[in-house]
Amino acid sequence: MKQSKLFSAVLLVIMLAFFAGCASTPNKEGTGEYIDDTVLTTKVKTAILGEKTLSSAEVNVETYKGVVQLSGFVKSAADINKAIDVASKVPGVKSVKNDMRLK
Repeated sequence: MKQSKLFSAVLLVIMLAFFAGCASTPNKEGTGEYIDDTVLTTKVKTAILGEKTLSSAEVNVETYKGVVQLSGFVKSAADINKAIDVASKVPGVKSVKNDMRLK
């Protein structure tokens, strides 16, 4: 009986350490948040790829906790505005940061 209680206690400590390791902090994403951001990045890239006026190879997309950052070199200010507009319309995007530059 004592071994069973000891085993249960050790298992509980291991599980708590595991879940604490997966939790997010202000500087680090949790596992679930990382996966969500990866999916969101893919959705934004797909939306930009679907926009015929934009060259998707010129726009880089990164996401952290739902905030999408667009970077790269584009041909015009209209392309910058269009990329921001397309990204902001993707469900799940909290905000869009622009780091794109004109060629």
